[in-house]
Amino acid sequence: MPLSLDRHYAADALADLDGPDRPSIDDDVLAAHRRVLSGETASPEMLGWRRMLLDPDDALLEDVARTAAEIRERADVLLCIGIGGSYLGAEAVMEALVPPFSDGLEVLFAGNHLGPDYHRRLFEYLDGKSVYVNVISKSGTTLEPALAFRLARRFLEERFDDADRRIIATTDAEKGALHDFAVERGYRRYVVPDGVGGRFSVLTPVGLLPVAAAGIDVRTLFYGAVAEARDLTDADASHPALQYAGDRFLFHEAGYTTEVLAVMDPRLKGIGAWWQQLFGESEGKEGKGLFPVVLQYTTDLHSVGQYVQQGQRTLVETFLRIDDADAGLSVEEEDGDPDGLNYLAGTPMGTVNEKAYQGTAEAHAEGGVPNWTVTLPRLDAETLGRLLYFYEHAVAVSGTLLDVDPFDQPGVETYKQKMFALLGRPE
Repeated sequence: MPLSLDRHYAADALADLDGPDRPSIDDDVLAAHRRVLSGETASPEMLGWRRMLLDPDDALLEDVARTAAEIRERADVLLCIGIGGSYLGAEAVMEALVPPFSDGLEVLFAGNHLGPDYHRRLFEYLDGKSVYVNVISKSGTTLEPALAFRLARRFLEERFDDADRRIIATTDAEKGALHDFAVERGYRRYVVPDGVGGRFSVLTPVGLLPVAAAGIDVRTLFYGAVAEARDLTDADASHPALQYAGDRFLFHEAGYTTEVLAVMDPRLKGIGAWWQQLFGESEGKEGKGLFPVVLQYTTDLHSVGQYVQQGQRTLVETFLRIDDADAGLSVEEEDGDPDGLNYLAGTPMGTVNEKAYQGTAEAHAEGGVPNWTVTLPRLDAETLGRLLYFYEHAVAVSGTLLDVDPFDQPGVETYKQKMFALLGRPE
């Protein structure tokens, strides 16, 4: 079932900005959309994330599933080493679909920061457990994952006779430090495809192997994205992903600076973190782009909610929610009504959350924050696959509308150059 987009409060705000005679953005959106479809964008070679969905590799999906089954059978923990797009997508899918407190394989992450205490405690925790490592890096020289991999490799080699069997490298097909080292050691390898940037790589082995190891049906996830990609191939301007891209562009041009993605279920917080990288790296260049911020409601309504309601009026807001009003425990009536909650007797938590969303969207709109809502009909692998592609396609269109290259990230290299110079790295 497709995703839905409620544009009510955003559409009202756009009408107020420009009046009823505002020229339609539809033609511009469709032109940008057609450029994505035809490969006439900036960096057309980086559209592999779309091409791979239109020509699915079922043999690869089956191979990933077999390797994941081995990991689940032999390991207590899969340690995934990577940074940015090399881990955010997998973590997001697992956070959404793996029930908390569940038994089975534990998937942990490393190499996504330089916190010294975390890595020390991590390897203390892993001692005595059966561990596999999936190191994910196109080059193998990015400092954070390279350091973590060196630590993990030594850990495995000191404890397991089959350490090389327990290490799986996801890297470039032909070159790079990690590729060469993996070939030398005989590690199993999966390929980061050419034409797929890190933030678009969740539906490649970068994300699929960890997700499959966590017990998620990656074929269903992948084919959910395939369905969304095919729907968008023949879409007109009414498709939710294109409406979302067009609205964001209009708000940007009107002077808004920040987009809040407000997730209404903690299971979607990881999707927010993945979305934040996707849009931040794709649009944030040449002095352009909406700054992406993730909030979890209703939790963050009790922290920065005051700012959203009455702070600077430079925000737009997307609510991301699940259509699950009947879900969860129901409130039971109590004698004497000690906490004043008997008026909710028989009401599921899902309904309470839905009303909180509706009230928040209305209050924020009245406070001057235009907002729209993406609703998932359910939270499962197929729907999540659709959502991943929804955002990937939308950012390709919105970046094209902004006249930036949605597929590069030149600013990311600046901090690396400064850091390496301070560390004394040889040229």
